[in-house]
Amino acid sequence: MTPTHDTSTQGAAPQETLARLIGSRVSHSGDCSTAIAGLGLFRRDIPSPPAVCMVEPSIILVARGEKKLWVGGDAYEYDPSRFLVTSLDLPANSEVTAASPEQPCLGLTFKLDLRMLAELIAQGSLLQRRDKASGKSVGIGSMTPALLTSFTRLLELLDEPEAIPVLAPLIQREIHYRLLLSDQSARLRQIASVDGQGHRIARAIDWLKLNYAAQLRVDELAARVQMSTPTFHHHFRQLTAMSPLQYQKWLRLTEAKRLMMNEHLDVSSAAFKVGYESPSQFSREYSRLFGAAPRRDIAQLRGG
Repeated sequence: MTPTHDTSTQGAAPQETLARLIGSRVSHSGDCSTAIAGLGLFRRDIPSPPAVCMVEPSIILVARGEKKLWVGGDAYEYDPSRFLVTSLDLPANSEVTAASPEQPCLGLTFKLDLRMLAELIAQGSLLQRRDKASGKSVGIGSMTPALLTSFTRLLELLDEPEAIPVLAPLIQREIHYRLLLSDQSARLRQIASVDGQGHRIARAIDWLKLNYAAQLRVDELAARVQMSTPTFHHHFRQLTAMSPLQYQKWLRLTEAKRLMMNEHLDVSSAAFKVGYESPSQFSREYSRLFGAAPRRDIAQLRGG
């Protein structure tokens, strides 16, 4: 089968080439997965207020338009010249700040493989950049021509599906290599290092995601990842902008929302299933996070 590449991208600016590749596959506002594992595309036709989301360890870039991610009280703005990188599963609020039907916000998400990062670092061929990690698990990086070209070639593979199993892993490895040469190298090294604090916090988060409904004893979780309780508290808050208990609460509330929306559980049943003993406490905390009481919020979502 002959690939059907979009020849209109030839001679265009690199960001515009990427935008056209994305736009040709996402014709309506929303998100879509692709045949390449870990690669997703999105389109937004109008600006949108901050929406609660969970961001996986990933790089997010916009080829056209502007976005903003809120973590704690900090805002991270990115556009075609700057990409967003997150090195942990991170509760956040995502906002679209520049988009229109004529010039939609177009971009992609690319899930990071922390094991691949660790392998590349262990090979020892990468020079250690002098940049110091900020201690946070989210940052804004400067887009480089080499990184942009790598992503463009990855998207072009979608027109050549038979080549994806062979070539996609090679380009994905190249993207991780380029990221380790970027100004976000220190942040990625911090989380990929198996003997570092960031790696231990990542292990704690993995445990929380599997055991969100269980009673949390922070001292036991700290011991599980071989950290003292004060050190664990400090690094967890520094990397995620919340305490372990707040993180668990966020997991419980978002899972309860999914249960009510997708599995049609009532408020009390969803509250008990995610670990709450009091439906009234659940409703109060749900309202604080999502801005509306559970029944009203779900009714509005279904109506929309």
